[in-house]
Amino acid sequence: MKFSEMTQDSWAELQLYLDTCLIPFTGLTGNHSPAEATEALERLRDFLDLIEVPFKGRVMTYPAFHFAFPEMSMALNTICEQLKRSGFKYVVIMTSDGLLDKDKISSADLVFNRSQMVEEIDEAKIAGYVGEKIREMWKN
Repeated sequence: MKFSEMTQDSWAELQLYLDTCLIPFTGLTGNHSPAEATEALERLRDFLDLIEVPFKGRVMTYPAFHFAFPEMSMALNTICEQLKRSGFKYVVIMTSDGLLDKDKISSADLVFNRSQMVEEIDEAKIAGYVGEKIREMWKN
């Protein structure tokens, strides 16, 4: 579910079930042409589908961070802390192309970086891996 589909009243009703916040991170640097930026957004959209589609009803997708800047990881960590204070039990960050320092995002329950994953996992197995990690997070 997207944040824009939620009203104040529906949030009060559904907050118990929507316990996981998904933060997309595009990782644009400003050096991309419009076509390259579009391609980056499409890669991120497809990557987000690995969580948004199978776990619809439990995951709320928040607005994306599109541009990277120094200390991005620390900024995302602060956002994760604030989202948890606002009622989310879990916060997951997903990026297809961005560079993040996972050690500086300790408040995120999971950080998925597709460009790193394809170097370590067969691309056909990424969807299963992501789903498995999400289910493990919810069990703990």
